[in-house]
Amino acid sequence: MDSNLKEIRLDGEVAYDGKFLKVSRDRIQLPDGKISHREYIRHPGAVVILPLLDDGRVLLERQFRYPNDRVFIEFPAGKIDPGEDHLDCAKRELVEETGYTATDWRFVCTIHNAIAYSDEHLELFLARGLTAGQAQLDEGEFLETFTATVPELLEMVKTGQVTDVKTIIGAFWLEKIVAGNWAPG
Repeated sequence: MDSNLKEIRLDGEVAYDGKFLKVSRDRIQLPDGKISHREYIRHPGAVVILPLLDDGRVLLERQFRYPNDRVFIEFPAGKIDPGEDHLDCAKRELVEETGYTATDWRFVCTIHNAIAYSDEHLELFLARGLTAGQAQLDEGEFLETFTATVPELLEMVKTGQVTDVKTIIGAFWLEKIVAGNWAPG
């Protein structure tokens, strides 16, 4: 299926091997037989948590993101460690970043946020039955948490206060879930 669109890897190399990211440069054969190159980021994947409090508010974070030199509003999220179960990662990241634990976890969906230049995938989970606790931030990690209603979050998306793609997609999912229109996996 779709063989008329498939590109075939002929060979390649690691162009950059960093602590967190790797950049690959491959020589490929295009569907028409011509040869070209693709450069892309190898990423281990991450989880995104949509924490829904009992009163219907959502838990969000404010965190500085160096590449864009600004603070972003985001859902809690974090990198999946090698061999780590996705749900275990989500539970770990929620506690580390916010201090909260949850009794009810539901898989929502997988998204690919940068398909033109990265193999990164994000696994979204809905977390309910939240209990507050003490955050356990990683060394060098600084963030603030706050809550908002789903309509307030959607207004932040509409006005451009939220531009992070995982948070926008999560907000749209939450709108449908809270309204009873969509059910998480």
